[in-house]
Amino acid sequence: MAMLVRQHYKEVELERLEGGKVGIRWVISEKDGAPNFDLRVVEVQPGAQSHHHRHPWEHQVFVLKGTGIVFQKDFQAPLQPGSVVFVPPGEEHCFRNTGQEILEFICIIPSRSKTEGAVAPETIPG
Repeated sequence: MAMLVRQHYKEVELERLEGGKVGIRWVISEKDGAPNFDLRVVEVQPGAQSHHHRHPWEHQVFVLKGTGIVFQKDFQAPLQPGSVVFVPPGEEHCFRNTGQEILEFICIIPSRSKTEGAVAPETIPG
């Protein structure tokens, strides 16, 4: 397996979700030879949010730019550049952009093959 170097993460195509208001760049994944983790860069447009959901795997988040709020079932916290979030397995969560610029963050999750057979992400109404 060879080392992968991208000159800029924006070389990777943006996958649009939530009617185009949320985007994910799968910067490093199994298709790049990474067997354990996927590194994604998520973009949330001003006023938009990811859907409320939960899944049986953890993930870690590092905010690059913008401001927002992370919601968990009975908790919410402000986000700004440099904020770090750990979402435990099974925890309901959502990321909302409360600012005027794109909220952009790195999100690391187990690779897709590590989560195959696990319960699919569950969308939470609301």
